[in-house]
Amino acid sequence: MKKESIIVAGSRGIGAAIATSLSSIGIKTTATSKKDLDTSDLNSVKSFINKNTEVDILVLNTGGPPAIDFYDIKEQDFIKYHNQLFLSFCLMLQNIKIRDDGYVFLISSFNIKEPDPKLLLSNSYRIAFTSVLKSLSKSLAKRNVTCINLAPGPIKTERLFDLVDNMEEFEKQLPLGRAAEPSELGNFVRAIVENNIKYLNGVTINFDGGHSNYIL
Repeated sequence: MKKESIIVAGSRGIGAAIATSLSSIGIKTTATSKKDLDTSDLNSVKSFINKNTEVDILVLNTGGPPAIDFYDIKEQDFIKYHNQLFLSFCLMLQNIKIRDDGYVFLISSFNIKEPDPKLLLSNSYRIAFTSVLKSLSKSLAKRNVTCINLAPGPIKTERLFDLVDNMEEFEKQLPLGRAAEPSELGNFVRAIVENNIKYLNGVTINFDGGHSNYIL
């Protein structure tokens, strides 16, 4: 049977790059847009789950919150991004079966290890779900299901252009002199799946071109 994948927020940016890469090796892809699945809306999440009960590869990806000072964050912001970055993914993992020998990929951020105070909403909920995925990785491994958290640094997506005032000047400050293309991350996911790499289970992989300052 042809393997199937679901790529959340797969209509553009990193998600679209992953969908394209997986499709190139014959995997049937369902790449959602916000119209198909709004992870901040639990009714949308539950409706999606009811229509998608099992899959071989689940890519948990979603857009990030805007940069907001902690004291300017409203209660509704906390609720929205708790749902978008944490609870929706928990519900999906509880209710969408990952078939034996499958994969769960989380697309988080290198800021989970080196928090940016202006991205507190993103940092907080992403690290919380990273903990959930790490915890589940041991039990899912019994069915040879591999869980991998990819923590991107600067990737040339709409998100980065929203956060950076001058892209050219920003890129000059990066170790490689450039931000990554989304296709690089997509090709990395494809390589893991295509080569049946399973022993990375439960890890967080920094995909930041050396931009971060932490060691582990």
